Amino acid sequence: MALAQSTIAQLAEHLENCQLQAKDTPKITDDHPEMDWDDAYAIQDAILARKLARGARLVGLKAGLTSHAKMRQMGVTDPVFGFLVDDYTVAEGAAVKTSELIHPKVEPEIAFVLKRALKGPGCHIGAVLAATDFVMPGIEVIDSRYRDFKFDLKSVVADNTSASRFVVGGRAMRPEDVDLRTVGLVLEKNGQPVALGAGAAVLGHPAAAIAMLANHLGRRGQEIPAGSVILSGGATEAVAVAAGDSVCLRVQGMGSVSLRFA
Repeated sequence: MALAQSTIAQLAEHLENCQLQAKDTPKITDDHPEMDWDDAYAIQDAILARKLARGARLVGLKAGLTSHAKMRQMGVTDPVFGFLVDDYTVAEGAAVKTSELIHPKVEPEIAFVLKRALKGPGCHIGAVLAATDFVMPGIEVIDSRYRDFKFDLKSVVADNTSASRFVVGGRAMRPEDVDLRTVGLVLEKNGQPVALGAGAAVLGHPAAAIAMLANHLGRRGQEIPAGSVILSGGATEAVAVAAGDSVCLRVQGMGSVSLRFA
């Protein structure tokens, strides 16, 4: 790690305040170019600790940068990961207040819910599917705190990979009852299709993202707890939204889930 603990705490407070107050900021590596990956995840951990200290509850985890093409473009070999707390949850069909966000976008996801804990190293797709209770459609609302969406990946990790809101719904399916690799997804905005994808867009199989998350946590002496909701990563490009928009995700054989922006 390159940053002092006091700097990590200061940056965590700054980024969380940006999230809570819906204000943007230049990317933090502008002032701290020496920041490394361990620093980035330490800042993210410190943000989580701040939330837990105020009574928030950890409900899940998320993967980002789950396209092989995007990873090659960005020069990395693994996705990035973040956390989900209960404050981020949105009820099916409910409204998200855009006044609480900076520049929101939505991504269609396959969400996994575990019946038992997963821990790396050595976690693989088969282990993920065996540990999964059910899968269901989900929409993640991402909202980078960085001005004009200008950032680098270390800044993104520190900012909890742009997490802000999410909703899950539709039909809960046993993983053996759906081919998560070939399942089709349609994201609609205001009744019009705006993005099309398939499960294979996420690392070839959405469970691969969960395995990588388990291995990432295993290197840090942690695991994915049983009962966790895990967002496996966007199956299409992110779509910008604004007040007045309604978004619906339809997943082949798994029903639909929706939310509104007010």
